Amino acid sequence: MTRSELVRRLAKAHPHLLQREIERIVATVFDTIATALVRGDRVELRGFGAFSVRERAARIGRNPRTGEEVQVPPKRVPHFKTGKELRERLNRGRG
Repeated sequence: MTRSELVRRLAKAHPHLLQREIERIVATVFDTIATALVRGDRVELRGFGAFSVRERAARIGRNPRTGEEVQVPPKRVPHFKTGKELRERLNRGRG
């Protein structure tokens, strides 16, 4: 699902809200999560999951075209761990 599809579904489910209001709400939620992650905070949405930041160490990589070794710098990457309720919904009815 894309961001615009999410906005459309929310607009359909909440016809009393204008689409531009829903777009602003969705943008605010995503911006707030991103800002918290930049600060190094963990964002937990109960029943859905938690966003956190993981550190990746510097390493030696390879250029896939040439096979040449390349130094890859350390970086911070977002990580998402599903919540128990979401996992249960995904696996409901499976053996």
